[in-house]
Amino acid sequence: MGDQDQDISEIEKVAKRSGNKMEGRVAFVTGGTRGIGAAICSSLASQGAGIAAGYSGNDEAAEEFRKTFSANYSTTVSTHRGNVASSEDCRRTIDEVIATHGRLDVLVNNAGITIDKTVLKLTDDDWYKVINVNLSGAFFLSQAALRHMATRGSGRIVNVSSVIGEMGNIGQANYAASKSGLFGLTKTLAREACHLLARSGKLGDPEGIGLTINTVTPGFIATEMLEHIPEKVMNQILSQIPLARLGKTEEIARVVHFLAADASSYITGQVWGVNGGMDM
Repeated sequence: MGDQDQDISEIEKVAKRSGNKMEGRVAFVTGGTRGIGAAICSSLASQGAGIAAGYSGNDEAAEEFRKTFSANYSTTVSTHRGNVASSEDCRRTIDEVIATHGRLDVLVNNAGITIDKTVLKLTDDDWYKVINVNLSGAFFLSQAALRHMATRGSGRIVNVSSVIGEMGNIGQANYAASKSGLFGLTKTLAREACHLLARSGKLGDPEGIGLTINTVTPGFIATEMLEHIPEKVMNQILSQIPLARLGKTEEIARVVHFLAADASSYITGQVWGVNGGMDM
């Protein structure tokens, strides 16, 4: 269950352990062995969370991630291979994580793909592939996780969308639609999570951590996906960003971590932009 971000070397730049606020929690991060996903895993592990990292197909890279992660953090870590576009794989990997770690407290739907073409050149397959991974995958993973979390009465789901879902972009109709769709999915899941807790008598406890669903929308982030962009195009991108630079993976991870924390129990159904001011 992977993405197309940068390699795992970034994980080595993060401090090993900085606190215990996530101790006892287990987080499943799709696309978790690279780029933004790896940064999210590092951030959560630095506060003691057990980590399950999803990936799509590179077993060697996933094992290298696991070894590097284990060397840097004392918390438990596992990797789970699957195709986010498959509803069966989504349900299977959620079950695997729970079987491996005994629980699931945080789901981060981070995995995503792009197939960029202008509207008149997009094929049916180009459309469905991106929608199936970026939107349908997030739904099926959330559906499976929500059953477990609702039974326990607590949990966090954080979807990773994109500023493109808010603004649109030439050549990215499929990607923009999939990422925009996460906004409506997030708000509906958040309302239904409250409804589920109310039915079981677990809603409204001021001392509880609750069951919340939120979305983070990164702008242009310095990952592998942008490494091959021509200088002229990159300069054009930077000219659209008020802060005049690309974002860092750890800057996205910081916001995801904040929303995943126990203390963020009064935040649900929200969309958090981390984009250098692009949508102002």
